[in-house]
Amino acid sequence: MKKLKVKILSLLIILGGFQLTAQEKAASPFDFGKMWTFETPPKEWFKEAYGFEPGEEWFEDVRLSSLRFASWCSASFVSPSGLIMTNHHCSREVSVQVQQEGENFDKRGFYANTLGEERKVDGLFVEQLVQTVDITDEVLNNEKFSFKKDEAMEKRAELLKQIEEKYAAMPGWEGLRLQVVTYYSGGRYSLYGYKRYDDIRLVWIPELDLGFYGGDPDNFTYPRYNLDCTFWRAYDDNGQPLNTSENYLEFNPDGVQDQDPVFVVGNPGRTERYRTVAQLEYDRDYRYKMLLKSLTNRHNMLLEEYNVIKDDPAQEMEAQELLSNIFGLSNSMKAYGGIVGGLHNESLMGRKKEMESNIQKNSGADYWDKLAASYEELNPHAWPISHLAPRSFRGQILGLMHEVYNFDKLSMDKEASPDDLTAAVTSISEKAPVLSDKREMKLFAMLLQEISEDIYPGDNSLETVLDGKNIYQFVDAISKSDFGSTENVRGMLMDGKKMNESKDPFLAMSRVFGKKYDAASAAFGASAPMRRDLETKIANSAFDLYGTSLPPDATFTLRISDGIVNGYDYNGTVAPYKTTYFGLYDRHYSNDTKTPWSLPEKWLNPPMELLMAPMNIVSTNDIIGGNSGSPLINAKGEAVGLIFDGNIESLPGNFIFDEEANRTVSVHAGGIYAALKYIYKADRIVKELDRM
Repeated sequence: MKKLKVKILSLLIILGGFQLTAQEKAASPFDFGKMWTFETPPKEWFKEAYGFEPGEEWFEDVRLSSLRFASWCSASFVSPSGLIMTNHHCSREVSVQVQQEGENFDKRGFYANTLGEERKVDGLFVEQLVQTVDITDEVLNNEKFSFKKDEAMEKRAELLKQIEEKYAAMPGWEGLRLQVVTYYSGGRYSLYGYKRYDDIRLVWIPELDLGFYGGDPDNFTYPRYNLDCTFWRAYDDNGQPLNTSENYLEFNPDGVQDQDPVFVVGNPGRTERYRTVAQLEYDRDYRYKMLLKSLTNRHNMLLEEYNVIKDDPAQEMEAQELLSNIFGLSNSMKAYGGIVGGLHNESLMGRKKEMESNIQKNSGADYWDKLAASYEELNPHAWPISHLAPRSFRGQILGLMHEVYNFDKLSMDKEASPDDLTAAVTSISEKAPVLSDKREMKLFAMLLQEISEDIYPGDNSLETVLDGKNIYQFVDAISKSDFGSTENVRGMLMDGKKMNESKDPFLAMSRVFGKKYDAASAAFGASAPMRRDLETKIANSAFDLYGTSLPPDATFTLRISDGIVNGYDYNGTVAPYKTTYFGLYDRHYSNDTKTPWSLPEKWLNPPMELLMAPMNIVSTNDIIGGNSGSPLINAKGEAVGLIFDGNIESLPGNFIFDEEANRTVSVHAGGIYAALKYIYKADRIVKELDRM
């Protein structure tokens, strides 16, 4: 790492003359990450850091070889015949659509022995970024872009539509899906043209035991042993395998070693690295803190329910559904927990403060102070906007409460439509039984407890709602409410006088909490235009100072991220840059062959060639959600790995990139190749992947 640190110092000169004072020494230009756009890749940095000088042909080839996989992942072409590589976890939910009777992809996987056996998934598609153009001048220099407020939104939308229509008629752009992408909060605009392929067929997917090996306990960890890989194939309009001979990544099982430069080409979903310190402090103290608490409490509740039924054969399907939901919540808990942990990390936050101070000092503006003041005003509204938002994981009672509150307001509106009132009465009546559902009542008691812990000091809303009762006494009281009876609630809702005179605790609560949520929504909504304007000015200040030498936030558009293959210090020892199948079997037997470290029977007599093969690999590339399925490529443009995860230390990457411990975790190309050859006997794919 010493050599790379020296080269980073050289980058300070390359990246727009970035200067750090003695007090700012902790900050780094890489705090904004390495998710470079293909329009403005840092060629000088690649040359300085890696001695690598790719030409335009190299960038075009890897761009055209890389894909969006549906609307949630990344992928790449890895053969001349349309073979697509992406993750198991990107593919699992759509692949089961083509399971036939008696098949179970989770338990036995799937392999098409012939082209004719490859199975099309209706609705599945991939997109290839074919055209890009910078339209910044066309947008910012147009008079339609200078209007204010609501009129501006309409005129800007009209302008962007006109730009799209102009390019749609130009050679090379016909028939493409066009997307205007905003970078740097409006500092730069690009137009992207995507070619879509709709005939996508499943070729091979491993068992869940391999595709998600180690399950939740091993998630976001390294060393890791995971075969998170799937192969699909794109077909043309004539039903033939797509000819991708012009642009695909040659698959090289032996194409990477320790300290080699590597590149990730994929579609990172979303980062928030241009958020100010004041915004990050709000995230730390309110936004993510409250969300993490909600996720954790519901995860623990589902885990209790799962443990009760997991050994009951009659409830196998219910247990599997619970387990799937538990995995989802656990994944989110780790992700948000990592962000919250990073926000409490004094070193990381110190770097954000130093970088912000540097940009603010050079801009001479007070945008940051104004934005901080606006968040001070929003703090009292944080708990209702977080805890009272009607989300499904909070249960159905909260949704019913909002419907009752909205009906209450509607009934007082003299211009309210009788049909709307009737529809509201019907909906509320149908939902009334949730107040007698024990599980729903437990979820609602949990919500009230969360509110009691997070309510803003001096706010007596919960005290008013409880009316002298504790939370469990109140929940018991609303379970006996008229709003829990389909017949009683219909009678009350249809009688305005009865509603006005009612002392029903559920109705009283809906009025208090509903009004509180409305006030919070109004406060956030009222300041949103001003906050967006300040965010734009702040991002533009960074852009004015450093230009495209700092990458924009992720937007689920194609990026290239550079790094090196490199292990790291962890847990008092050193994580090697790669793992092998030997380690997979050690995990299997060290955990007494128990789930989620168990292996299917066909894996239990491995040849030495498999055991010695590399399995997973780590590198210093910058990734985030959406990068799943991205190819890891070497300087030759060969596929040497498949991105599937980041380590636990990478989770603060939502707001800051930390190259010291942040690692991208990939399935090694050699590990994919070995599994196909020695376990799955997938000779047809092996032959297709073999380099000519």
